[in-house]
Amino acid sequence: MSKALDLITRVRGVRGAMLVSTEDGLVVAEQLMEGIKGPAVAALAASLAGRLRRAMDAAGTGSAVFWHLQAEQGALLVVPGDGTLVVAVAEPDVNIGLVRLELLRAAEAVV
Repeated sequence: MSKALDLITRVRGVRGAMLVSTEDGLVVAEQLMEGIKGPAVAALAASLAGRLRRAMDAAGTGSAVFWHLQAEQGALLVVPGDGTLVVAVAEPDVNIGLVRLELLRAAEAVV
């Protein structure tokens, strides 16, 4: 898993990557730059994933494959897996497509 996280963090603009348990929001594995609060990001991602799953079920759209939250100072990119989330914390100008590709590859490696 560390190799997959390493490939995500090598993308320019990515400040960290982590594997998070969807059940309890705990960090399973991480590679984060200094200053990023991994447990807080993990808890946020897991909470949002649960709410998003319920909302998408209610809308009848099926499961999310990738989601991207853009904020003033950065972005949170997530690929849900089977019981896990692959999460990237990135700068606002990151190449979203490249990060998405690496997140999807990492999610496949976890299964």
